[in-house]
Amino acid sequence: MEAESRVPGPPLPPPPSGGGGAEPPACAAGAARALPPAAAEVLEFDDEEDDLEVFSKDASLAEANSFSPSMPTSPSSMINQYKFEDEPDLRDLFITVDDPESHITAIETFITYRVVTKTSRSEFDSSEYEVRRRYQDFLWLKSKLEEAHPTLIIPPLPEKFIMKGMVERFSDEFIETRRKALHKFLNRIADHPTLTFNEDFKIFLTAQAWELSSHKKQGPGLLSRMGQTVRAVASSVRGGVKNRPEMFTEMNDYMETFSQKINVLDKIAHRIYKEEREYFNEMKEYGPIHTLWSASEEDVADSLKGVASCIDKCCKATEKRMAGLSENLLPIIHEYVLYSEILMGVLKRRDQIQGELDSKVDALASKKAEKDLITEEIGKLEDKVECANNALKADWDRWKQNMQYDMRSAFTNVAENNLRYYEECLATWESFLTSQTAGLHVEEDSEDRP
Repeated sequence: MEAESRVPGPPLPPPPSGGGGAEPPACAAGAARALPPAAAEVLEFDDEEDDLEVFSKDASLAEANSFSPSMPTSPSSMINQYKFEDEPDLRDLFITVDDPESHITAIETFITYRVVTKTSRSEFDSSEYEVRRRYQDFLWLKSKLEEAHPTLIIPPLPEKFIMKGMVERFSDEFIETRRKALHKFLNRIADHPTLTFNEDFKIFLTAQAWELSSHKKQGPGLLSRMGQTVRAVASSVRGGVKNRPEMFTEMNDYMETFSQKINVLDKIAHRIYKEEREYFNEMKEYGPIHTLWSASEEDVADSLKGVASCIDKCCKATEKRMAGLSENLLPIIHEYVLYSEILMGVLKRRDQIQGELDSKVDALASKKAEKDLITEEIGKLEDKVECANNALKADWDRWKQNMQYDMRSAFTNVAENNLRYYEECLATWESFLTSQTAGLHVEEDSEDRP
């Protein structure tokens, strides 16, 4: 049994205007929090086939002219070029995912995570909640959000299964990586102007185990879900949408290119990390060999020990750079691999709604006897299509700005880490060379003396 309890706490300050209230309609997706113009540049990709040239000069995530000649070149000043101005924090919902626990039963082994919520919203009965949730509960929440908001971009969850050879399931590394991803998933929902007010999201954050289990059973039955699947298949069989607005055709083309590029980038990034780990393991063996060698070579013992010391320092610097890749680059790239799949699904669902409208319009032309009934259905479908289009357009702009900011931040962090790494290694070897050169001069002077 998953132990959960509601933890009442002292009331928080009153929410900012517009922070609480009832859930807004899905077609009135709120405006995203404004991001600076620097983060809103449009990504442009070209169709390079060579995966090593994915982001060439014509296919970069950042426009080339964003690097002005006068830009400072030190790492600390470079990162400041991408930092946004401080904005007042208007959030009234704070969520933390932590404290993973392993549970072993007769039929399965699973992990639960503590989800702590603090809020000042009036629709919550308390200001603080603490529950435990397992991965399948997060999957349920995601499916309910997709069901309620089919044309909004639902944040991705980490995959249930992991790639063989990367990390072992239930290892500390795997559990921590998943915890971070689940934490980001809930906070992206909390920051979304529409999803944050979803009733299932509120239940997920506040309900005890038995309450959540009972609520899950109230969902659509098997026949209802099969009906939705049949309609989706029928829509795909009918072929492409005849009256798709140009904007959504461009979105679809953009996502096909983005998906190709981000998947290749994900593959290369993992390959680089794997090679870096192999290099690190070799480095760990390389240094001690010089130390052992110095014991049998008295004349060059100091030099050999110096080389061993330099290798050890470079090894530590390499380990820090690997940590930067695994924490700041790989998760961001892979998250947008998952986002690309989600976006393609959202666009298909929008097309499905558009297809229903097109089929009714065609039916109106062929069935004059049912004209009044079909006309009424067309009116409802037109409203539904407009609602879907508006929701997707607002969410598309929001997602694109967030994606560009996340990518820019990730690549800038990598650049900074690389600069620090190479500067540290360079300083280490320069110091060694200086000491060796000074020693040679002393020896030469002693030999020249009569």
